[in-house]
Amino acid sequence: MSNENAAPVVSNFIRNVIDTDLASGKHPRTITRFPPEPNGYLHVGHAKSICLNFGIKEDYKGRGYASECNLRFDDTNPEKEEDEYVQAIQADVHWLGFEWDGGVRYASDYFETLYQYGVELINKGLAFVCELTPEEMRDYRGDFQKPGRNSPYRDRSVAENLDLFARMRAGEFPDGSRTLRLKIDMGSPNLNLRDPVIYRIRRAHHHRTGDAWCIYPMYDYTHCISDALEGITHSLCTLEFEDHRPLYDWVLDNITIPCHPQQIEFSRLELLYTVTSKRKLNQLVTEALVSGWDDPRMPTISGMRRRGYSPAGIRLFAERCGISKTPNVVDFSVLEGAVRETLEAEAPRVMAVLDPIKVTLTNFEAGVTGSRTAPFHPHHPEFGEREVPIAPVIYIERDDFSETPPPGWQRLTAGGEVRLRYSYVIKCDEVIKDATGKVVELKCSIDPATLGQNPVGRKVKGVIHWISAEHAVEAEVRLYERLFTVERPDAVRGDDGQYVDFKQFLNTESLKTVTGYVEAAVRDAAPETRYQFERLGYFVTDRVEHQPGRRVVFNRTVGLKDSWTK
Repeated sequence: MSNENAAPVVSNFIRNVIDTDLASGKHPRTITRFPPEPNGYLHVGHAKSICLNFGIKEDYKGRGYASECNLRFDDTNPEKEEDEYVQAIQADVHWLGFEWDGGVRYASDYFETLYQYGVELINKGLAFVCELTPEEMRDYRGDFQKPGRNSPYRDRSVAENLDLFARMRAGEFPDGSRTLRLKIDMGSPNLNLRDPVIYRIRRAHHHRTGDAWCIYPMYDYTHCISDALEGITHSLCTLEFEDHRPLYDWVLDNITIPCHPQQIEFSRLELLYTVTSKRKLNQLVTEALVSGWDDPRMPTISGMRRRGYSPAGIRLFAERCGISKTPNVVDFSVLEGAVRETLEAEAPRVMAVLDPIKVTLTNFEAGVTGSRTAPFHPHHPEFGEREVPIAPVIYIERDDFSETPPPGWQRLTAGGEVRLRYSYVIKCDEVIKDATGKVVELKCSIDPATLGQNPVGRKVKGVIHWISAEHAVEAEVRLYERLFTVERPDAVRGDDGQYVDFKQFLNTESLKTVTGYVEAAVRDAAPETRYQFERLGYFVTDRVEHQPGRRVVFNRTVGLKDSWTK
């Protein structure tokens, strides 16, 4: 990750733990990991976790410690996992500016080892093969008010359990007919310790191991062992796994393995005006309510990338969210603010008109009426300059003209003057309307003495952007807003107390497509080129449909200011 785009390091309780461990000699180094399940595209919550885990590696490496971060796919649920997601996740991590150590790792790399640890647990009398159905198992498990009951199969002999477990692996039994469970405590107040299932029979084709296995380990069992096999020092996860930590520790305490990572939990990110459940995001995709996982309205990393958010902006957002155990509820405006802040310095500026009114310059003289150059950024001369040509017909933004202007109006009005950005002062002499009364053209005159200088004897306050009709590039411009109209679309309850379908709160105005006109300087811009359209906001050339020199497609990334402020 380049230092130029790195967010500042801010201490938190996790870093305090790591500092203490390094200072005491408990660990001579740090090894973290990012362990996504390849069952969907990563979202903004995962971005926070990526920045945390890989950020620790970068920070402590910078302090002179040996520090690593692994990328490991939790691929134990083959029916929902696809190589498409594996490739997308790797691309997301790289795009955010991080690199994992060594090769990509998979839980499936450890399937044989995990199986042998299951055998070890059986031999120690700590695991048994159970034949309860899922419904019976739920009944035996009890709940928070009622303790569980031992399975009638719990006291099988070691020899019988070893035989049944081997036959489960060999495919002798139907799917779901048997499980391997741990023997812990059916009376525990922590339901995760009530003899949890660690293996189930499932004949499903795996994206890496094919049909070699018909039994698959459960996440809680797989995850802790994978961490230990990789020598992870600090296993960081969100707070919903806090109650799973005793199981994490129990498994590692009861198998022969030299490493015991420390699980530390932090609060997950809740971003308002969106959803971050993979299941719900998948619904939006499969029901064609969005154009795909990379739809610019989606909170996925690929969606944010296509919308024009920069890696630096997302990292800055993650840093501002912070790491704690308290609820991490963040308004969407915080994300937009971080993106806006980073783009302000890095995005070249050009002019564009998205809702045009035709303006005819009645005293334009070819060869006499001049043009000027303008910088791409007022504070970055290294960005260079471009010509801003003028022609007999230009376009201005419809919002920049009013026949009955409000008090304090500093744009164009009938009989009034305004300066064209980087060009002349013009005066509106005539307003032309269509049969419905809509303004369709303005006839204006140039003050020829005002190119690059103020008019003599009067002060013109307003400055508006504009585009030469002759030189403009016609572009498809997609104006994106928030995908949902309420803060917590998946937490709204109806009068009956039941959750309302989150899709009812989709914002029908979340996408508007217009034909706009942009300076010729953007004609050959590559996909994913970010610009500030002066006075309008930040925009990016679409990474999928934009074709330099042919089809010009822009996505609005974010406005110049927060338009959702309450």
